[in-house]
Amino acid sequence: MELLSVLLEVSGSVGTIGPAIGIAIAVIGAAFGISQIGKAAVEGIARQPEAGGDIRTTMIISAALIEGVALFAIVVCGFIL
Repeated sequence: MELLSVLLEVSGSVGTIGPAIGIAIAVIGAAFGISQIGKAAVEGIARQPEAGGDIRTTMIISAALIEGVALFAIVVCGFIL
């Protein structure tokens, strides 16, 4: 009977691993996406310096949208916890 109670205690803490992994994936995905946007923006500005303002504005808007989706994913995973 003691083995069953130990297994039940362990299974209760295993349930928090899923949302924690979801949060980690959301943060890593957002960081990767924003870094790709930054890389593309720098390359675009290097190729056409006169379009720097438009590229920068588009980059900031895209990064904000990605950050918003990542924050939403973190909040949803937090509610699961």
